[in-house]
Amino acid sequence: MPSRRSRHSSWGDSVIAGAFLLLGGNGAVVWAEQLVPSGLTALLVSILPFWLVIIEWLRPPRRRPSGLVLVGLVLGFIGIIVLVGPGNIGGHGDIRPLGALVLILGSLSWAIGSFWSRDAALPESGLLTTGMEMLGGGALLLLVGTLSGEFSDLDIHAISKASAVGLLYLITFGSLLGFTSYIWLLDKVSPARLGTYAYVNPVVAVLLGWAIAGERLSVRTGVAAAIVICAVALITSARSTATVQSG
Repeated sequence: MPSRRSRHSSWGDSVIAGAFLLLGGNGAVVWAEQLVPSGLTALLVSILPFWLVIIEWLRPPRRRPSGLVLVGLVLGFIGIIVLVGPGNIGGHGDIRPLGALVLILGSLSWAIGSFWSRDAALPESGLLTTGMEMLGGGALLLLVGTLSGEFSDLDIHAISKASAVGLLYLITFGSLLGFTSYIWLLDKVSPARLGTYAYVNPVVAVLLGWAIAGERLSVRTGVAAAIVICAVALITSARSTATVQSG
């Protein structure tokens, strides 16, 4: 537990972090996928590392990314394009600009929340910090969902077994393991390195589809995975330098 003296500020900072990360970040993806094809969604979500590097560059002490980091960022983005397939990015219907804009802003919101969570006066325990942020962000998602009438479309009896298993998977690997690891790593690695998960996730999803659902792997998938691995290697091996302000 946070100390009684800092409990109020800790909860306030946690709710703010949860608002940016979960309501603004995850909430934007969930809502926008109603308007945007899944291929374009994966592509726009993968711009997160760019936001992280840009924010780190603009905020004091202005850490400028090295050339290897920039090359790695671009290479990783190209890898996602190859993985999704240029023909699948737009799907088979019209792309709603509003959905695309929400995805871009959601990615920016996640980046802002990442820096807020790293710099705010939160408990030293990573598990406690994660729990407080998820409670704060989850409460905000519940509030917004209720106000927008989401519960009127909810039919408990229509939930399939596959959906229930998928939810359990997301709770276990997405929240308990994934989000907790992300919050812990915020203080351990550079933003550029941390953001590489946005490149790795789609590749892992494809491999899980092959291993669990028997989905077919293509040559394009192998090429995309190789590009992403190279991009991550470049970013993780590079170092950022601080830019000294003049004047």
